[in-house]
Amino acid sequence: MFIYDLDQSSLGQLLRSWGEPAYRARQIWQGLYQHFYNSPSQFSNLPKSLRDKMATELDFIGIEPIRYLDSSDKQTRKTLFKLNDGHVIEAVLMRYDRRRTLCISSQAGCAMGCVFCATGQMGFKRHLSSGEIVAQVMYYARMLHGEEQTVTNIVVMGMGEPFHNYDNTMAAIDRLNDSEGFNFGARRFTISTVGLVPMIKRFADEKRQVNLAISLHAADDDLRVSMLPVNKKYNTEEVLEACRYYVAQTGRRITFEWALINGVNDTPEQARKLAARLKGLLCHVNAIPLNPTKGYKGQATTRERGIKFKEPLEQAGIPCTIRMRRGVDIAAGCGQLAGSFL
Repeated sequence: MFIYDLDQSSLGQLLRSWGEPAYRARQIWQGLYQHFYNSPSQFSNLPKSLRDKMATELDFIGIEPIRYLDSSDKQTRKTLFKLNDGHVIEAVLMRYDRRRTLCISSQAGCAMGCVFCATGQMGFKRHLSSGEIVAQVMYYARMLHGEEQTVTNIVVMGMGEPFHNYDNTMAAIDRLNDSEGFNFGARRFTISTVGLVPMIKRFADEKRQVNLAISLHAADDDLRVSMLPVNKKYNTEEVLEACRYYVAQTGRRITFEWALINGVNDTPEQARKLAARLKGLLCHVNAIPLNPTKGYKGQATTRERGIKFKEPLEQAGIPCTIRMRRGVDIAAGCGQLAGSFL
């Protein structure tokens, strides 16, 4: 049993079944999430008999870091993890001036098949458990703690479609948000989806404070379906209607992600179409020049074309940011994760 798959209640039940007092659950919880222990031997406040039982009955590894790469500017680190069944995933640490942002994975592979995404190109392997999602965060939190730094933001934008693995992803976020443990604020999470409409509505109904981002990439169905096959099931208007529902339910701003592909979706015409469709919606467009992958021949937009794309949106009153690409030299950028450097 993987220790990070247990919430505090389940951990308490397990300990009671071992004949341990209830307060031991909180001690272990705090050891895991506040002191970043990753071995039973580190829990010096527990009796040796309990530490031995934990070593026998519980798995403290779950995901094993087997290699990492640092970008040339040393601001981005990508780590390759091996899961217990041999599948691999990647997670990324991005260092900014004051922020330490983690990009974590929710699946090994992905079933969505977005044509410009390396994870989509590799296909779906399996869902990650909630503990495997949590463990990526704790690995980096432990590393940063050793440098007297802390995680400031978590984006669930790595390998996989989080809303395809909704229950495990949300359980992981809830566990990391627990005020008696890691206590990571809900508004410092961002979760990204290609537009699974029922899950967007469910997320809206739960009125979570977690930020929501939608991978849109096109303003009309013909173009969007050529890049995101999921558009055949949930078309652009259905996705946008779910987004309007989300904003109405939560009052929270929504972010639209847009990979700027040279000569494909980076034209002022696309921007004007997008502006018309987003009119009146509390939102922000987060655009980034396409990151290269082996399975897609499209090229990143130029700086000049990016500026021309941004102008019609801002003229329509829709905020738009052209993001800086990070970690491209180690294939750690958006859409590049695939376990390919194993």
